[in-house]
Amino acid sequence: MAQKPSIPKGTRDFSPVEMVKRNYIFDTVKSVFQKYGYLPIETPAMENLSTLLGKYGEEGDKLLFKILNSGDYLKKADDHLLAEKASNKVMSQISEKGLRYDLTVPFARFVVQHQNEISFPFKRYQIQPVWRADRPQKGRYREFFQCDVDVVGSNSLLNEVELIQIVDEVYRLLNINVALLLNNRKVLSGIAEIIDASDKIVDITVAIDKLDKIGLDKVNEELASKGLSQEAIDTIQPIIMLSGSNRDKIAKLREVLATSEVGLKGVDELEVVLNYLDTLNLDLEVELDLTLARGLNYYTGAIFEVKAKDVKIGSITGGGRYDDLTGIFGLKDVSGVGISFGADRIYDVMNQLELFPKADGAKTRAMFVNFGGEDELYALRILKEVRQAGVNAELFPDSVKMKKQMNYANKKEIPFVLLTGEEERNANVVTVKNMESGEQSKVSVEELIKVISI
Repeated sequence: MAQKPSIPKGTRDFSPVEMVKRNYIFDTVKSVFQKYGYLPIETPAMENLSTLLGKYGEEGDKLLFKILNSGDYLKKADDHLLAEKASNKVMSQISEKGLRYDLTVPFARFVVQHQNEISFPFKRYQIQPVWRADRPQKGRYREFFQCDVDVVGSNSLLNEVELIQIVDEVYRLLNINVALLLNNRKVLSGIAEIIDASDKIVDITVAIDKLDKIGLDKVNEELASKGLSQEAIDTIQPIIMLSGSNRDKIAKLREVLATSEVGLKGVDELEVVLNYLDTLNLDLEVELDLTLARGLNYYTGAIFEVKAKDVKIGSITGGGRYDDLTGIFGLKDVSGVGISFGADRIYDVMNQLELFPKADGAKTRAMFVNFGGEDELYALRILKEVRQAGVNAELFPDSVKMKKQMNYANKKEIPFVLLTGEEERNANVVTVKNMESGEQSKVSVEELIKVISI
């Protein structure tokens, strides 16, 4: 007996109905990106592991999908390492490539590789799938799409403001009620500095970033396990638990970080962004959140995260500034900033809240019944005119019983069925059946297009 087919955990098939909804998200996001002057690129699904490793921190590296070398991938593997089952040590001998973890690092590689072909500042968007060897759960998949928008080659904080405007416009068009959380990695570096733990900035940010998921006590336990003293942990508490308005938090941070140059620079940057936003008077709720850390190692300035207010799910958009991500590939001092819209989580939010519009524009508007012979040829000629007029239409491919053809139209929710039998052919007309009302009428081809158009 044949084995029932399946797909890997953490991946999904998408039906035509689902793809129409997903394309609605992609088209909406893309239209906003283009409005702000961003152009599309694409990069390969797989990258050299040397490109990917070491860019996402220790935890991120563990989630990379590695691709075995072609052919006899064990041929160059060390027998002793294989016998020891030392997978980390033998990996470089059996795998040179991996599936991309995100779109930002491949973008940095692209910028360096094509630096003589592009103009700076370079504004690009990219909508492609990424892969992470994570534990699948609600809202978290191993294969998922990201919709990234980045600008590199400019230090201006106007870029951060523009990205926030893009967030505001995208979610207004999608009708999702969201809040944008804002922080700055320089502020987090300043916090590490004042507790004399600058060498542990990565450990601190990774732990703080888990506050929503594991709670304050567990975060403190993790900080202690990384070697932070109790005094240092106590100093952090009132900072990450700051409350009040954004301006209140800015004022408090200036007091707390008075002795940290890098920390105060981060506060200055936050204040500049907030001042711009005050001028724009956006509808978007923007909250300064010092617990926002985003664990990726390459962020150096502003960091963003967007959460849906009406659905309990993780962040649906996130990003930040990276001052020298291209430097790891040999192109120094090229600052960039970008954000990524998580299409799969956005889809889940919109599905749960029933926010998708009717997909009438993507559906078949009319189906010609196939009577075969001369009638089939007559229908085919009219079908061509209907399609040229911009109406989605089809001819049932087989001349079978009417009942089967009508069932097909019903299942696809096609609003009009068109009859082009001998009687219609001789009179050069078409019989139109409205599938909702059941009414039928004979019309000319010119009238037909008006009747079945949206």
